[in-house]
Amino acid sequence: MNVLLINGSPHKSGCTFTALSEIAGEMEKQGVKTRIFHIGTKAIRGCIACGQCGDDGHCSYSGDIVNECIDLMQQADGIIVGSPVYYASPNGALLALLDRTFYASSDKFAYKPAAAIVSCRRGGAATAFDVLNKYFTISGMPVISSQYWNEVHGHTPEEVRQDLEGLQVMRTLGRNMVWLLKCIEAARGKVPYPEQEAVRHQTNFIR
Repeated sequence: MNVLLINGSPHKSGCTFTALSEIAGEMEKQGVKTRIFHIGTKAIRGCIACGQCGDDGHCSYSGDIVNECIDLMQQADGIIVGSPVYYASPNGALLALLDRTFYASSDKFAYKPAAAIVSCRRGGAATAFDVLNKYFTISGMPVISSQYWNEVHGHTPEEVRQDLEGLQVMRTLGRNMVWLLKCIEAARGKVPYPEQEAVRHQTNFIR
């Protein structure tokens, strides 16, 4: 079993990384392999809704990291996305990546356990957390919870390491992810995935 943790901060070893590392360390103790994927600081273009991704589940634009991320997410058994909070919302570059990733390949992520975590200095965590979770809930992905909302507080990694409650929330999240992954593995071949209706309806209200 392996879990992909996406570091959606421009800072490779900052506050978001500190929180993700706490989760990864807990999962590694439980025998689950982890990889932290940093989105970096290079430009990530937004989705232009060209629809060409419907051909092969990859974005038609190959000039950034989006298709690499799609492949890593498809290979992972579980996914955790972390972001700093900018104006009560996740990092814009991360949102551009997630928009294109989920638009191109969300059907490949169904039933993969997923979780979001956010890092902020003080406020805005709840709304940023909500934005990230919506990518999972529109894609049929079980959302992993913890003992509190998945957030850490601090302006520096050193301050985050002083947020004892936040770090405990991260460790609990890691254990909960492992538990569900093991449940899914134990049910493999015994409990089938839910049957999907043959036709997927989409209703538009503008006539």
